[in-house]
Amino acid sequence: MKNRLARIFNQKSGKTVMLAVDHGYFQGPTTGLKKPRETIMPLLPHSDCLFVTRGILRNCVSPATSTPIFLRVSGGPSVLGELSNEDITTSMKEALRLNAVGVGTSIFVGEKNEDRTISNLGRLVNEAEEYGMPVLAITAVGKEMARDARYLGLACRIAAEMGAHIVKTYYCAEDFDKVVEGCPVPIVIAGGKKISERDALQMAFNAISKGAAGVDMGRNIFQSENSVAMIQAVRAVVHDNYGVDEAFELFNKLKEKKVVDSVVE
Repeated sequence: MKNRLARIFNQKSGKTVMLAVDHGYFQGPTTGLKKPRETIMPLLPHSDCLFVTRGILRNCVSPATSTPIFLRVSGGPSVLGELSNEDITTSMKEALRLNAVGVGTSIFVGEKNEDRTISNLGRLVNEAEEYGMPVLAITAVGKEMARDARYLGLACRIAAEMGAHIVKTYYCAEDFDKVVEGCPVPIVIAGGKKISERDALQMAFNAISKGAAGVDMGRNIFQSENSVAMIQAVRAVVHDNYGVDEAFELFNKLKEKKVVDSVVE
């Protein structure tokens, strides 16, 4: 367990930059992930961990990669249905066979099927503990739920109480430090919907400043105008204590370098 966790948290900073590319399990071929292999492979060298489904892992990720894999093991409904109607869809044996360092599932606190998704998490932890497999709990927020410290604090604490080793949640501008304080396991923040690159870097900076152990970003990286430059800028914030202005400047420099290289080629 400790060895697997140590593989995803940078040994110098103690934090992680996870790349979330699991969106297709309920959204289908979403923008930026219509050709998963082309999106994922250039980003792998800059990711501390890849959060992915087994289908994309098998078909779109090189088996030669050294980037640790966290496997999404829950699913069921599509974006057209009731999203909280999830179940565990991938076995622990499959996760081990795919050489994953961890598994992840969503809980829907306050939604129609909150009891089942929270129970799913408990059962997943029971099975994972037998193999020393870390579990990531994702606090999925329903349409009617406010993403404030009170709600996020509740959801994160429940996830930790159920035995999750890491919790993924959203950042809230007010009292996020209280969300972190109330959760006895590391919290990584979700990027959420695509926002401007500078705003995404600001969100990452704020979250790290208030105690987050890293990010698990997807759309704000792979939907960026230059995804490779963006993930490197995020890494600078998370691992190298860059300020927002410094990180945004780095993003622009890397983006411009890519343009120059393309012209030269």
